Amino acid sequence: MLVLKKKVGQALADACAVAFPGASVPAPDDLSAMLEYPPDPKLGDLAFPCFRLSRSLRAAPPAIAAALAGTFACDEIRSAQTVGGYLNFFIDPAAYAVRVMSDIRSAGSNYGSPMCGKGKTVVLDYSSPNVAKPFHIGHLGTTVIGHSLKLLHQFAGYHCIGINHLGDWGTQFGKLIVAYRRWGSREEVEKKEIDELVRLYVRFHAEAEENPALNDEARAEFSRLEAGDPENTALWKWFIDISLREYRKTYALLGIDFDSYNGESFYTDKMPRQIEIMREKNLLTLDDGAWVVNLDAYHMPVCLILKRDGSTLYPTRDIAAAVYRQQTYHFDKCIYVTSAGQCLHFAQWFKVIELMGYDWADRLVHVPYGTVSINGSKLATRTGNVILLKDLFAAAIEKVRAIATEKNPDLENPDEIAEAVGVGAVVFHYLLNNRMRDINFVLEDALSFDGNTGPYAQYTYARACSILARADGAAAFSAQGLNEEELALIKVLARFPEAVRAALDAYEPSEITRYILDLCAAFNRFYHDCQILSCPDAQRRDARIAMTDAVRTVLGRALSLICMKTPEKI
Repeated sequence: MLVLKKKVGQALADACAVAFPGASVPAPDDLSAMLEYPPDPKLGDLAFPCFRLSRSLRAAPPAIAAALAGTFACDEIRSAQTVGGYLNFFIDPAAYAVRVMSDIRSAGSNYGSPMCGKGKTVVLDYSSPNVAKPFHIGHLGTTVIGHSLKLLHQFAGYHCIGINHLGDWGTQFGKLIVAYRRWGSREEVEKKEIDELVRLYVRFHAEAEENPALNDEARAEFSRLEAGDPENTALWKWFIDISLREYRKTYALLGIDFDSYNGESFYTDKMPRQIEIMREKNLLTLDDGAWVVNLDAYHMPVCLILKRDGSTLYPTRDIAAAVYRQQTYHFDKCIYVTSAGQCLHFAQWFKVIELMGYDWADRLVHVPYGTVSINGSKLATRTGNVILLKDLFAAAIEKVRAIATEKNPDLENPDEIAEAVGVGAVVFHYLLNNRMRDINFVLEDALSFDGNTGPYAQYTYARACSILARADGAAAFSAQGLNEEELALIKVLARFPEAVRAALDAYEPSEITRYILDLCAAFNRFYHDCQILSCPDAQRRDARIAMTDAVRTVLGRALSLICMKTPEKI
């Protein structure tokens, strides 16, 4: 509908020029943005609220609607009717369908791309787990939302840099070093890898409850690490290597890789210069022994830069990282995907960046998402209340394998299909709702394949592929004899560019997920109500094969934008 909206916007501007000569009228793109979808399809395919022009045209909405209806002309609009202060548009089915199908065929897998990012660079900071801790369900949000946003921006023409800002620095490493020396062994860590590191970390916190002096010991070990102690540094690097090996297994399942794994430690030598700039700008003030930036004027608490002992904090590291990324990548946007609980943190240091005089401060974007709980309980690695992603994906894959082999014992590549559909089920379940919605994660719900699910979407894609595999090559589209079911499907296909634009503008992958369900529903209705390969009318048969090919193209691209694979047989 995005192309049609642009056409209607231009036609409205032309009609205004004729009906209200000399009047100040919004630009065609602004007029197209004002178009609405009527609540009842019987009222039209698009509607223009004429009250939006009352002030500039100095006329009542019904009078504006009547005047525009008399001069409006657009090749894809059959009629324009007035209903009160609205001007309702009814499409010309044949002209509209031919143009939409032509657009899809000519653009192919690029159909729907706005290409608004051509010549621009976007940096995306997402996933970013804390080293030596497991990849659990709490990391799924930042990982799949972040990667979907990267895929969307790539589709829009941006040059994308994906950064995994690993949590590879901080007192937790002092805790792990203490735990390893007290209760661990190289043999056990080599054998069990990250599972053993987690066990040691959890035990440290349990022991520290009884013996608080362990926390002082951990701080001392981290101080030695900061000072470059060779033994602690070797342990730290070892822990990182073990963690990355584990994380990359999960990333491989999701089809994710990063351009940079530079974590917090990478920026330790880059912070002093930024602190120096803050001093030069007279931004730092002493507050109870700590150095802070006062943000009272912006209705925010102070932003801590240096603790009383002179050590840095998250804002210090994030500021240094942002400066490095701008100097290295010259980004047009730098996007951070983290939980909504960090909104204040990002607002604070974004403001500090601005006060430091960096003219690119307005290019920093925080994309928050809701919290995840397990059966109503807060996630906590230290208490072991987590669902590990590797366990979740393994359970989903095994369930799909069992179902698939039972239905089709001769299925080719059952392991590959089980992985694609099982992992896709979890991803789709997470991305189905608005990213700001809090999620109470229930394993059984994530692994349900009934209703509006990932397997349903992937099965619909496979159904389209199966039809095309049995067809005799590509077919030509004709709008002659177009029926309601066919037109309804074409209307949904036409909405894909609009869904992509909405997802980009709102940093909201669920716009794509919901569109996928609409397209699947429309195609499955078309499949059940219209003969395709068995259609006795050769012209309609070819048209329906062409429509099925368009569904495969658009649905395949939509699934890929939310990190999902597209098996052609299930």
